[in-house]
Amino acid sequence: MAEYYDPETYPKKWNYLQSGTIIDQYMIERELAHGGFSSVYLARQLKDQVQVAIKEYLPRKFAHRTWNNVVMPHSDETKTLFLRGRALFFEEAKVLATLKHHNIVNVISFFQQNETVYMVMTYDYGLTLDKIITNTNVQKDEELVISIFKQLLTGIELIHQHKMLHLDIKPANILVRPGFDPLLLDFGAIREYPYSKKSQQTKVLTTGFSPIEQYSSRSLGPWTDLYAIGASMRCCLGGKKLIPAPDRAKNETMTPAVKAYKRNFPEYLLKAIDWAMQVEARDRPQSVKELQDALTP
Repeated sequence: MAEYYDPETYPKKWNYLQSGTIIDQYMIERELAHGGFSSVYLARQLKDQVQVAIKEYLPRKFAHRTWNNVVMPHSDETKTLFLRGRALFFEEAKVLATLKHHNIVNVISFFQQNETVYMVMTYDYGLTLDKIITNTNVQKDEELVISIFKQLLTGIELIHQHKMLHLDIKPANILVRPGFDPLLLDFGAIREYPYSKKSQQTKVLTTGFSPIEQYSSRSLGPWTDLYAIGASMRCCLGGKKLIPAPDRAKNETMTPAVKAYKRNFPEYLLKAIDWAMQVEARDRPQSVKELQDALTP
């Protein structure tokens, strides 16, 4: 069936699971979000009606959903990429199921069905940080930044203790619950460190948040995630677009936070952000504890 896939005539309703669809022991209520490699749904457990979030592996460049919800590669050429991605998605679910922390998305279970993989997570209420940053009704001050990121760092420290790196920390992947209580989302780029060639996967890069070493996948470590934390904190200060790390490496034109925001934020916070965002990895904090200490006045 895959060889007859035609995106021009493909029914749009097949792009996502329809409301009322039952998979495993859950009933789909509605789609919450989707990206290039997955869709996230609000669902309900059949036995007790508890709401959950379910993430489905569906890489739209490589595969499509058929009329009976089976996910199939577009062609023989995309099958290898699809299967490789599915295996990585399954590994992501297994890793997350072992990382239990208040500030890390909680994976309840995962299972295979419809020739793809589903990850079941606790459903949390809140807004992603990128939406809060652009909300003019929310005051962006020292309390907001410190409350969110000092808590988030405790979760990231657990990830690093397991010799793993998140590698995609950014405001869009930080859910903020009531009381500035953060939850780190989307572990699709997670990988172990130090890593061998067999564990390498497609690079996930986010302009402005990924440090220079992430572009070459060399010398990755806790300092790599800490750059992204620094960049995310800086976004909270003014919401301005960040200069990509490769451009900074060629010609540094970014004004240090201690100068750009000295009228509105305390010096200790601005120095910590500048330290975390140093272009060279060796010049940044080397551990979560170092950055946490810097964020303490």
